[in-house]
Amino acid sequence: MQADQTRYVVLDTETTGLEPKQGHKIIEIGCVELVERRLTGNNYQQFINPEREVDEGAANVHGYTLADLQDNPTFAAIAADFIEYVRGATLIIHNAAFDLGFLDHELSLLNKNLGPMSVYCQVLDTLGLAREMHPGQRNSLDALCQRYHVENAHRTFHGALLDSEILADVYLRMTGGQLNLLGDGEENSDGSEASVVQRLDSNRVPIKVTEANAKELAEHQKWLAMLSEQTNETISW
Repeated sequence: MQADQTRYVVLDTETTGLEPKQGHKIIEIGCVELVERRLTGNNYQQFINPEREVDEGAANVHGYTLADLQDNPTFAAIAADFIEYVRGATLIIHNAAFDLGFLDHELSLLNKNLGPMSVYCQVLDTLGLAREMHPGQRNSLDALCQRYHVENAHRTFHGALLDSEILADVYLRMTGGQLNLLGDGEENSDGSEASVVQRLDSNRVPIKVTEANAKELAEHQKWLAMLSEQTNETISW
């Protein structure tokens, strides 16, 4: 099977608050590059001076205030370099509407005719993917880390680059195919579990198979007939 040559960029942002239409701004962009399901190390991180105060609730999440950020460049100063980094990639974002809402708003404030992010990138939203794969379950990034056994104990504060690294690990496990049923499989070079079922070692002790005898089969058929009568359906297993 031919390797996927798509360039993926796992992206996250941190912001001064929840709503760009209320004047909130981006304070950090973090990106991790994946090519052929491998981390390339060609990552992107940029802290940004939002030129406004950070809401207390947001500061409690990521730990930054305006005083921490004001020596960094503004979004206008880094926009061109950021766009060149992501151009042509497929962005992997958890809850993409939030991050794209902020990025598109920031771009709209610039008088450079840069256009929204959709001009430069395609987007894969892992929140939507997780909801399809695990309907009715919690699908926050923390919940996915627990479900896919991705270590995130070091995540005492949110950070755009840190969360992108964690999401990259989650994405690789979510999309890695069937994992080793024996629980002792190999790992890929990117640290994710191998996406194939490990073959049984030929030196293992053969598994003993015990078949039902004639009496047991007859009792099973009687039980199926009783179930069929009670449910008005044909039970055949």
